[in-house]
Amino acid sequence: MRLSELLREVEFEGSIKNDFDIKFVTDDSRLVRPGALFVCIRHRSFDGHTAAAEALASGAAAVVTQERLGLENELNVADSRAAYARLCAALCGHPERKLRMIGVTGTNGKTTVTTLIRNILSDSGIKTLLTGTVCNRLGEESLPSGLTTPKPPELYSLLSRAVLSGCEACVAEASSQALAQGRLEGIAFDAAVFTNITRDHLDYHGTFENYLAAKKKLFEHSEVSAVNLDDPRADEIIAASSGKNVTFSTVLDCADYTAKNISLLPEGVSFELVSKGRIEHINFASPGLFSVSNAMAAAVCAINLGVDPRSAAQSLARSKGVCGRLERVECGTPYSVIIDYAHTPDGLEQVLRALRPSCRGKLIVLFGCGGDRDKTKRPLMGAAACKYADTVIVTSDNPRSEEPMRIIGDILKGTDKKRRGLFIEEDRRRATALALSLAKPGDTVLLAGKGHEKYQLICGEKLPLDERETVREILGLPHDTGRKKP
Repeated sequence: MRLSELLREVEFEGSIKNDFDIKFVTDDSRLVRPGALFVCIRHRSFDGHTAAAEALASGAAAVVTQERLGLENELNVADSRAAYARLCAALCGHPERKLRMIGVTGTNGKTTVTTLIRNILSDSGIKTLLTGTVCNRLGEESLPSGLTTPKPPELYSLLSRAVLSGCEACVAEASSQALAQGRLEGIAFDAAVFTNITRDHLDYHGTFENYLAAKKKLFEHSEVSAVNLDDPRADEIIAASSGKNVTFSTVLDCADYTAKNISLLPEGVSFELVSKGRIEHINFASPGLFSVSNAMAAAVCAINLGVDPRSAAQSLARSKGVCGRLERVECGTPYSVIIDYAHTPDGLEQVLRALRPSCRGKLIVLFGCGGDRDKTKRPLMGAAACKYADTVIVTSDNPRSEEPMRIIGDILKGTDKKRRGLFIEEDRRRATALALSLAKPGDTVLLAGKGHEKYQLICGEKLPLDERETVREILGLPHDTGRKKP
């Protein structure tokens, strides 16, 4: 695409000497070569503006800047992140305009809700691209996932591939960082879903209000907004919405969709989805009240996209669990071993509360907190674990550049250090062995925080750690070759 044609997508100041054919758009100066358009973005650890001159010397047709640098072939824009997303979309021929775009945001539940929406649409004959934390799925093909919400070049490459393969829809997890960074800038969503919001990512956003403001962005350009009315901040999401608001609730009759006759069972949930003039019975094989909310979110979204309510209910009944979300490890022990991604105070509390009814013995939880991330949630995680579990093992999650025992010390500030059943083990593998050695028949062991992840980040290294295989190794079981698809 000619540079002049590409630049119709953004407002800019500056001029170009040569109308080059642009092959790709990038914000990574290491990738620049002839045919590139380089976009200067201020990252936390690197400012792309410092590499603008180098990019031109390496053959970039032009550089897009947010700060004026006084360079030849410099195109100055008000927001280089927003311009980056729009330029990538245009270069790929705007695949997002050829798909029904659905975005899901919230602190907890994004992966489950996007997976359920994808299942409902697929079961209704609508081939769908799923992008998210665990993996990207193009129809039945699983593709690797790096970020919850891909960066613009990867996102639009995926969307283009989806269009070429015959997809009609895309359901995407929209992270707060991606929304704050404008990765989804320019996309008009057919539907957006709000699951909930509790404290998380304050290391990035600084304040809870900034975190909430980032979440609101998804609803500013959506035709339909499905909002969980049970969340205390629901009204603010509704106020930010530019389209039709559809609400759902497990308790409030004023919502457009309400869950009635809820049954919370060890193997899952059952409830009636009640709306004006219609009642649909729903079964979903995931325990806990939050599973009712997740199933409602998916069903309400799909129904408002035109899916028959009965078909949505039937699809939910067929849906199995999501990888790393209340995932049971098949290990033949007289106690249960569960893996879950819960890594926030609210997430950990909800999972522990969900597991309690089916636990015939003690509830044992193993968890840690991520390094170089929001430190304020660490004691809250410790308090939640001590409140809802019988035995608590505090260990490492992804310590990154931080000293693991310092993180553990922060967690312990929220616990009663003198309580019985509180253990500290820095090494996660040894902590897992400890948890399994303490388990008796009827107990439930929850390994929280890693979920689908198969690695641990320690001192700049990405070390292999698959908790399913760790459990099997400790128990002396063979490698599991029949692993669940994500």
